[in-house]
Amino acid sequence: MKKMFVAASLAFLAACSSTPQEPQVNFAPKTTTSQNKMVDNLSFTLDSKDIRSAQYVALVDSGRNNIQPIHAQQNIRITLETALQEQFRSQGYMMSVNSKNSVELEIVELLVNVSHSVMENEMDAKITLKLTAETPEGKLVKTYNGTARKTGTFSASDAQIEMVVNDISSLVLKEIANDQELNSYMKERF
Repeated sequence: MKKMFVAASLAFLAACSSTPQEPQVNFAPKTTTSQNKMVDNLSFTLDSKDIRSAQYVALVDSGRNNIQPIHAQQNIRITLETALQEQFRSQGYMMSVNSKNSVELEIVELLVNVSHSVMENEMDAKITLKLTAETPEGKLVKTYNGTARKTGTFSASDAQIEMVVNDISSLVLKEIANDQELNSYMKERF
C-alpha cells in the first residue's frame, strides 16, 4: 500500500510539473547609441516606473472566447531603463545617485493586441513612454508614442509577436535618442 501511494504521488507530481507554462517572449529592444559624445560627463539620476495596468506585453485573441496573455521573460522597466542608460552614456552623460538633475522614465503602455484564426492574424501594437528631465530650475516632460499594425497569414507565432514588441520599442528608443528638444534641454541645463 505504501509503495502504491508513493508511485501515485510521483505520477501526480510528474503530471503537475509537465503542465505548460504561459508563453513568454524575449524583450530585447535595440538601443540607439551615438558615435560622438554631445556632452562631457554631465551627470543626472535616472529613475523609472512601470505604471501599466497589466504586466503582460501581448493579448492573443483566437476568436473562441479564449484570450491569452503573453508576458516578457525580462522585467520591462529594468530593460528599458538599462537601454536608456546605454543611450545616454554613449552621448556623454554619466549616471549618478546624488545629482541635482534627474530623468524619470514612465512606462505608460506597451501592448500588442493579436487577433488570429487558423488562416490569418492581425497585430496592433502600442507603446507610450513618458520622460521627465528635471533640474532645480525647471523640467521638461515629453511623451513618446509608437504604433504599429502587422497582418499575416496563418496564426501569429510567439516569435512574430516578440519581433513586433521589440521593433516598436526600438523605434521609440531611437526617437528619444534623436529628440533635439530633449537633447538641447539636457545639454544646456544639466
